[in-house]
Amino acid sequence: MVLAEATALPRGKSLPDYLTTGLKLLIIGINPGTYSAQVGHYYARPGNLFWWALSNSGLVPHPVGPKEDATLLQYGIGLTDIVKRPTNSSGDLRQSEFDRGARLTSKKIETYAPKIACFVGLLGATAFVGRQVSIGCQPEKIGSTTLYAIPSPSRRNAHYGQDAVLQHFKDLADFVRNAS
Repeated sequence: MVLAEATALPRGKSLPDYLTTGLKLLIIGINPGTYSAQVGHYYARPGNLFWWALSNSGLVPHPVGPKEDATLLQYGIGLTDIVKRPTNSSGDLRQSEFDRGARLTSKKIETYAPKIACFVGLLGATAFVGRQVSIGCQPEKIGSTTLYAIPSPSRRNAHYGQDAVLQHFKDLADFVRNAS
C-alpha cells in the first residue's frame, strides 16, 4: 500500500516501508531515529543532509524534504530500513536485530526486485552483507538487484562533511543512470 503522506506515529512505532515493484532505487537506512519516528518521516531530523543531498544529486527532478518521503515512489525510489526499531543512535541496536533485519530486508529486495539497493550508512551495509564494505558498488547481488553503499548523511557522522556527502549522492545518481 502506498501512503500519500506519512503522519506522526505513536511512540514505539516505526516508519512505513515505501516499496513497489519496478523501482530503479531502493534506499535502505540503518534504522529510524527517534525524532524521525516521532514526526513520521524518514531522515527528518533538522541538520541531516539526506534530503539536501538527494535534492542536489540529480536523483529527483526538484528539491524534496522529509514530508515528501512517500512521493519518492513516483520517481522510482523506495525507502526502508534494515532495523525498524527507532533509536537515538544506531549504536543502540543489538546484533540480533541486525541479523533479523538483514533477513527481512533481503526478502523485501527479492520480492520487489529494485534495480539498485543502496545502503545509506556503511554500518547497515556491513551488517547486511556480513563483511566490511567500502563505498560504492558491492560485489554481492540479491537476485538481479545490485547492492551499493554510501556513508550516512547524519551530522553525527563526522567523517564525511557536506561536500563529501553530496559527492557520494551524485556518484549514486550517476550509477543509477548508467544502470538504466
